[in-house]
Amino acid sequence: MADVHFAKRLRLMSDVFLNVVPIFVLILLGWLIVRMNYLKATVGDGLGDFVFRVAVPVLLFRTIAEADFRDGSPWPLWVAYFSGVAVTWTLGHLAATLFFKKDARIGVLAGVSSAFANTVFIGLPLVSRSVGEEGVVALSILLSVHLPVMMIAGTILMERAERKASGKPGQSPLRLLKGILRNLVRNPLVIGLVLGALVHLVGVPLGGPVKIVVDQLAGVAAPAALVSIGMALDKYGLAGNTGLASITSALKLIVLPATVYGACQLLGLNSDWTAALVLTSSVPTGVNAWLIANHFNVGHGLASSTITITTALGVISVSAWAYILL
Repeated sequence: MADVHFAKRLRLMSDVFLNVVPIFVLILLGWLIVRMNYLKATVGDGLGDFVFRVAVPVLLFRTIAEADFRDGSPWPLWVAYFSGVAVTWTLGHLAATLFFKKDARIGVLAGVSSAFANTVFIGLPLVSRSVGEEGVVALSILLSVHLPVMMIAGTILMERAERKASGKPGQSPLRLLKGILRNLVRNPLVIGLVLGALVHLVGVPLGGPVKIVVDQLAGVAAPAALVSIGMALDKYGLAGNTGLASITSALKLIVLPATVYGACQLLGLNSDWTAALVLTSSVPTGVNAWLIANHFNVGHGLASSTITITTALGVISVSAWAYILL
């Protein structure tokens, strides 16, 4: 009996290795391509643009268009994930402002860095490979609100913190919200999700040359996304605030997936949806943390260091959660 149990564990570890390690090998490959000057970092920027503007939107379009939503309401899924985000974001903010005595702007950025997972460039390939189509459906449902919720929350909180720090009058909430919504409407990921939902509602199946083209574009999304994120890593690096970045990294890789897992159990989500949400929450911090820091010109070092640390250690956190869940 002990031998059978050991064999099962060994097989499970092998499955985790085969599903998780290639994800990070492709990221490492992208980093080496730039680090060894085989290709310029600008090539990675172009590849990232292609992934964000073409390949991933097509993948999301296909997933939603062909999805089977038998599991019913998306609300338990959204509540499970964003309850974990709320807890982790709050802890990151408090760690920055109370423990490290940083101002409110760094507090907001610490919260963003702790809770904003790289759902598109790493989460999608990971869930697709580890959980399968049902997991991608769950992640697509999450992505339909993830970017709007996170960007609206991050921008509004940072605007308030900026106004508090500078003493200057900020934009009116309505004007700020209009600007955010305008950017979201133009976002390729949102467009892909909306078009997929329309095709799904109409009930017209994808077929013929359209299906072939869509499948081929969707097929390159995962590997291209992983290589592009690796190529982008060289411009981040450890750029300061390593003490606080270590805390935000621990929150991102350990606390966020743990709280999401607990919420999934309490809300009774099925095993595939639970695995998709928890694995997504365990991936490294997304580049959106850097984009917010860059937009408000504050906390570049914290965002950069958190992205680098979580990406370097992500293979450990993702493997651990995959071993628990799969």
